[in-house]
Amino acid sequence: MGFDQWFQSQVGDLRQKGLDIARISAVDRGSYLIRNLTKEIPAELAGKFSFQVESSIDLPCVGDWVTVQYHNNDTEAIIHEVFPRKTFLRRKSAGEKVDLQMIAANIDVAFIVQSCHFDFNLRRMDRYLVMAADGGVEPIVVLTKTDLIDPEELEQKLAAIKSSTITARVLALSNITGSGFDEFQQVLVSGRTYCLLGSSGVGKTTLLNRLIGQDAFETKAVSATGEGIHTTTRRQLIVLNQGSMMIDTPGMRELGLLGMGEGVTQGFEDIVQLSLNCRYPDCGHTQEPGCAVRAAVTSGALTEERYRSYTKLKNESEYHELSYLDKRKKDKAFGRFIKTAKKQMK
Repeated sequence: MGFDQWFQSQVGDLRQKGLDIARISAVDRGSYLIRNLTKEIPAELAGKFSFQVESSIDLPCVGDWVTVQYHNNDTEAIIHEVFPRKTFLRRKSAGEKVDLQMIAANIDVAFIVQSCHFDFNLRRMDRYLVMAADGGVEPIVVLTKTDLIDPEELEQKLAAIKSSTITARVLALSNITGSGFDEFQQVLVSGRTYCLLGSSGVGKTTLLNRLIGQDAFETKAVSATGEGIHTTTRRQLIVLNQGSMMIDTPGMRELGLLGMGEGVTQGFEDIVQLSLNCRYPDCGHTQEPGCAVRAAVTSGALTEERYRSYTKLKNESEYHELSYLDKRKKDKAFGRFIKTAKKQMK
């Protein structure tokens, strides 16, 4: 199940007398499924735990390890605490709300899935790569639906990824013909956890069904354009026959960045290396004199598209982080006000 030595070292006081350890396998609107070595069981949060949670990111998410207490002849469970997360995937909440949303936790590899047909987008790929880097997750790019384009066009897309200085491993496959599927399977290692990320209809659930060997999860027929139709509605962890685990996720229409400065840095290492030659250590790479990054754009060593993607994601992450920190301060101040009011009422 992936409970390796790192998690064993975190046990400490978390495993109190009478509590067991399980993994969150699904979250659906506040209800949970946990998986132990034998089965999946519905679970709910302990009242004390719910009361102490200060932010939604502290709630259990798919892939989390938790301490639980079983009841009703081990058919139900109560979640008491969440283990520290080794890695994670998160994003800014969809819409105008400035908050963090957990996607999954304790992931070894994130498969960033894009269709070769209409979904292929290098700038969106950058966003997923930043998300993975932010949470310490290894990324692998997966191009699906290679049967919908000719070999020359596929080579052009692979060349575009390489020329954009994206260094993540790239796999290309077709769920229809099976091309590239064996290479994909060879990546999966028993005891490791993987996650499928991507837009709606790129073939994530179809790929999962192929791994399982049956149509265990619903998919819909492709649209008139040849693209799939969104079906997955919740994040869930599935144990595959070879002993590895896969988390399927609903398609993401929005992938906003919040507080991912480190992720942006790791996702654009080529620009970070160029910035070491800037005249000023705090160069913002816009109008400052002696900027090595802008000089690289001018000389053609760095593409304008790559530069614009970097500055856009960096500025977006920093802007949302300031708004988020301000929100957290207000939330804590309101929490202190409520506690004071309750004491006065007593």
